[in-house]
Amino acid sequence: MATTIDEDMTQLERDIRQLKVEYDQYFGGGRKRPPTEIEWRIDQMVKRNSERMGDLKFAHRFRFNNLAQTYAKYKEVFRKRLQQREEGNVQHHFGAAARAIEAERHRAEAAQEKAAANGSFRIACSEPDRENEKINQLYQALVSAKQAAGEKVDKLSREDFQKFVRKKTDDLKKQKGSKEVEYIVEVASGKVKLKARVKE
Repeated sequence: MATTIDEDMTQLERDIRQLKVEYDQYFGGGRKRPPTEIEWRIDQMVKRNSERMGDLKFAHRFRFNNLAQTYAKYKEVFRKRLQQREEGNVQHHFGAAARAIEAERHRAEAAQEKAAANGSFRIACSEPDRENEKINQLYQALVSAKQAAGEKVDKLSREDFQKFVRKKTDDLKKQKGSKEVEYIVEVASGKVKLKARVKE
């Protein structure tokens, strides 16, 4: 029986999470072989959805782009750890700081996936220069949305985006006397928009 796009995306998300679990088991000594079977299945799902991007609605394209980016990041981490393992330079302990970073990454991905399901992304900033993780999430959400909508992103840069958010946040905080500014990535009339509004 053919699956719906939502079911396909949910399965892809589940498989990516399972792949990370199985790779962690492999690197921890709980598995004898790397999880190549599930990795192959994810590759096939990513390829299939990439080929039908033009037929997907914005929310599905946005969600798929976020999942594909997450998978690409994991694959790069796995590749480096495999290389370390082959070279005999295995990291056995990541420490509390690394675990905290991983936990924050999971929360960020969950927020992006939830936003993608609604076709929008929201995040609040108070001091952009001290909130690099939030700026990264907002920037990636904007880029993903534009790519999903077929808009060009070659003129976007992370550095210029940081400067824009810093100035916009400072201006709105001064004008409205607010402590936080909420940024929203959404689609209006077929165009990706980045909106900013003060939070009470």
